[in-house]
Amino acid sequence: MPAHQSARRTTAQSGPQPVPGIPMRDLLASCAAAAAVSTPPRAPEPRPCEPAKDHREAA
Repeated sequence: MPAHQSARRTTAQSGPQPVPGIPMRDLLASCAAAAAVSTPPRAPEPRPCEPAKDHREAA
């Protein structure tokens, strides 16, 4: 196998590389902010139905 192919294969398998100059804290904060913005709000809790107190007769 030629050397340039094996170099590509090891680079592709090593995973994402950290970006120089960006602190990990800022990277994690940006990921948390993106998740918070892209997550839709929860649906409101269904209200329990109240039973009828008295049965009224029609007039």
